[in-house]
Amino acid sequence: MLQLMGTAYAASEQTVNGQGSSPLSQYGFLILMVLTIGIFYFLMIRPQKKKEKDRLAMISALKKGDKVLTAGGMYGVVDGFKEGDIVIVKIGGNTKVEFTRTAIQTKAQ
Repeated sequence: MLQLMGTAYAASEQTVNGQGSSPLSQYGFLILMVLTIGIFYFLMIRPQKKKEKDRLAMISALKKGDKVLTAGGMYGVVDGFKEGDIVIVKIGGNTKVEFTRTAIQTKAQ
């Protein structure tokens, strides 16, 4: 029993000192982290940035008469613009509501 413990201790000492480990296992963690970050970037971050860029382009191209859907779920027609980033949306009859441009989610068809 004592011999087995001595052998296990000697094997662990070799891997701690770096004598018994392969070069791949030394850089394995670093490679794994880089791959994980790359996968997250290409599958999650990059498509979301592109989608937000397209939405901001749509918001900046709004004009009077466009049918829009707000982030709150209201459909309406753009009736005009005020100073800054205020959009006046007509939601029914003579009811007009002011929203910021960023509250416009999409153009409705």
